[in-house]
Amino acid sequence: MQNFDAKLAGYANLIQRFGLSTFPHYCRSYIARRGQHKFLPDAHQICRIFPKQYDPGDGVGDQLEFALKHEGMNLEILGALFSKIDPQELLQFIRSSPKRSYPRRIWFLYEMLTGNKLEIDDLKESVHYADLIDMNQYFTAEKRPSKRHKVHDNLLGNRFFCPMIRRTERLVAFIDEKLDERCRDVLRHYPEDILRRALDYLYTKETKSSFAIEHIVPDRNRTARFISLLKKAGAEKYLNKDALVSLQQATVDERFANSDWRSDQNYVGMTAGYGNEEIHYISPKPEDVPSLMEGFLDSAYRMLESGIHPVLIAAAISFGFVFVHPFDDGNGRLHRFLIHHVLAKTGFTPAGVIFPVSATMLRQRAKYDALLETYSKPLLPLVQYELNEQGEMRVLNDTSPHYRYIDMTHIVEGLFDFIQETIATELPSEMQYLVSYDRAKRSIQEIVDMPDRLIDLFIKICHQNNGRVSKAKRESQFATLTDKEIAQMESRFQEAFGIETK
Repeated sequence: MQNFDAKLAGYANLIQRFGLSTFPHYCRSYIARRGQHKFLPDAHQICRIFPKQYDPGDGVGDQLEFALKHEGMNLEILGALFSKIDPQELLQFIRSSPKRSYPRRIWFLYEMLTGNKLEIDDLKESVHYADLIDMNQYFTAEKRPSKRHKVHDNLLGNRFFCPMIRRTERLVAFIDEKLDERCRDVLRHYPEDILRRALDYLYTKETKSSFAIEHIVPDRNRTARFISLLKKAGAEKYLNKDALVSLQQATVDERFANSDWRSDQNYVGMTAGYGNEEIHYISPKPEDVPSLMEGFLDSAYRMLESGIHPVLIAAAISFGFVFVHPFDDGNGRLHRFLIHHVLAKTGFTPAGVIFPVSATMLRQRAKYDALLETYSKPLLPLVQYELNEQGEMRVLNDTSPHYRYIDMTHIVEGLFDFIQETIATELPSEMQYLVSYDRAKRSIQEIVDMPDRLIDLFIKICHQNNGRVSKAKRESQFATLTDKEIAQMESRFQEAFGIETK
């Protein structure tokens, strides 16, 4: 961006001028001293170059209006700015034209984000209400009128927690695919007994996959408890403090169960050798967790009551939860559980059906980690901390705004990707496996009328060995069978599962 004659505008201008420490906005604007309006590709930010006539001037209010008009909404930057500027300068800008929509929006945002009231009377003039954020640019909640500002608050949350989701072409395309209907079409092709058996297995697979993402192998009791929770995911109300605490207690070792939100600073990291700790993620300060979770829960219900697409809500709630990290342990499992809770509660998944999303995430682990890092990587440089020899962390600066107003756009796109892949690949492959399994079992029984246990074992071994049974397994498990019978049974297995052999 240094090869042309231009100056920063909008959010980037305000960040530079006031030395704000925030996440970068998704786009960056320049005013060119000559040239036309154009977009430049960038790996991390959209770069927009506006012609000279778009120059808003140097006033804070003017730069704010440019940002809202051309760059959308960024509550973190606005909150950081409002804590530094002289309110009188903002007041002068609002009073200069209180009937226009942008000064009214800025007025509302200042009072919402700071909790302070500007010295200006409620707007009495007969003017049309203005939407706080553009519904063509963002996904929005049901409107809440603010009579004082003549503004419709249509944010997805509140001053304590408010995810932002931009209405990208990719998200609109995902929604238009109607993945919930595609799932029902997949299931419609299979008989009820196959569906029932597949679902029993999928609940187990989802449980083991969710634990496996954290490199944990749960015992039978913990597996059974988590399966039971998943089966009730759509029937219970989990988006309240007591329910979330109970969920955490049910999914972790009882020695590490919480009875309240955590009271310690936690982080995600690994020892890099010689006592060095490699930090991957730093969670909010424990003293910030109560207000974050209060805002989170209020935002969750606001989204659920606004009829927003279920996958958008599932992403905002589940990833918002794991980024707040309200417990000492089990946050990742509960984050993935909340995906199922929202999809089941909203009817996106058919009753009694579960998408093995964690299995897809486990299979595409690098992609899942990269999705989490879209937030965690830019966060780390914003957090100042100390780490003692015992691995105890102390965060030194105010970090709460970084967790309150997360741009969830890429995260929602990522969850859509995982759900699409689950419906297109994971779900039908499990269903088809059972169909092939039953076909193989019937064919094998026609050759040798063995006990079910031995047939199941034969199929399992063939499945693990590309349709063959090794000599060692023949001798140890199937010594009573002839070589001809083994060869015929292998052939039937290969036919049933569509395995071609040379």
